[in-house]
Amino acid sequence: MFEISIIGTSELGKEIPMVSLGSGKKVILAWSQMHGNESTTTKALIDFLAFIFQKKQYEEEISIFLATHTVHIIPILNPDGAEAYTRCNINGVDLNRDAQDLSQKESQILRAIFDAVQPDLCLNMHDQRTIYGLPTGKTAAVSFLSPSADASRGVTAARETAMLAIAAMYKELLKEIPGQIGRYDDGFNLNCVGDTFTHLGVPTILFEAGHFPGDYNREVSRALIVKSLLIVFNISVETETTSIEDYNSIPENQKTYCDILLKDARLSDASIKQNIAIQFTEVLEENTIFFIPTILELDSQLIGHKVIQCDGDWVEFNNQKSVSFNEKLTIVYNKTKESEILLRI
Repeated sequence: MFEISIIGTSELGKEIPMVSLGSGKKVILAWSQMHGNESTTTKALIDFLAFIFQKKQYEEEISIFLATHTVHIIPILNPDGAEAYTRCNINGVDLNRDAQDLSQKESQILRAIFDAVQPDLCLNMHDQRTIYGLPTGKTAAVSFLSPSADASRGVTAARETAMLAIAAMYKELLKEIPGQIGRYDDGFNLNCVGDTFTHLGVPTILFEAGHFPGDYNREVSRALIVKSLLIVFNISVETETTSIEDYNSIPENQKTYCDILLKDARLSDASIKQNIAIQFTEVLEENTIFFIPTILELDSQLIGHKVIQCDGDWVEFNNQKSVSFNEKLTIVYNKTKESEILLRI
């Protein structure tokens, strides 16, 4: 029913597997974790495979899907970055900006598979940061993009196919997460994989698993990505008729959020009140991911996923009068109340 093959090795020699299933004429190529620290969609792809193989629900629909589609899934394109928990590969190269140079083994492998299987649709799967919100004032729990084919950002046949598929996901997911679905800017960059593949005439959909309030483990967005895949493949969901206008109605992502907002804080007993934005940096230490707080900006207009009301109190960072923007915050102290402010997820 499925086949696992090794399609190459990373820059450090780690094997890169691919899962293939189905026997149909419509060929799908999906890949995840080209950015090593973006693992939510990898988990979602595994969940999707588990759904396909469970044979308990929607057996007829799954059988039709497998008979009409051939799907190739690369769960982890960047195993070196995944092990180190870094966006780039071991050489510090962003694989999603290497579509033209093809300077890295991982980029070469993806392009070789693309050329070999000649997909009818590509799924480019990522995580997005917690900074993204929408004009609704809510967080972007999931986001999508149909990449441009050229600098004109026109609607080619490939783009239209991807747009209509995204519109179907949008209209269905709206029922579950209204106001929390975003669309990325479609500025053209041929160095990006999705733009290159669309430029070559292959519909490509960018999936971004985002932040749902309080869910730093991304379990909610993981489930939403699985549902999105079922919608794309018309499994378990009856999709509505869609249009390009439906796609264009999806609000664009905005950088409106921070992880923690210290509201109305003072940096000394004489300073004015201001909002201080704090952002988590994810760091892997001893096989555990830690969320390390750092100052993002002062006098901030951002929305906080967590808001700590300071009411004009004087706060101090790391027991210092000043702290740099990228410095790890080990303690935030409320000097007015003489108590520690806990920065917890």
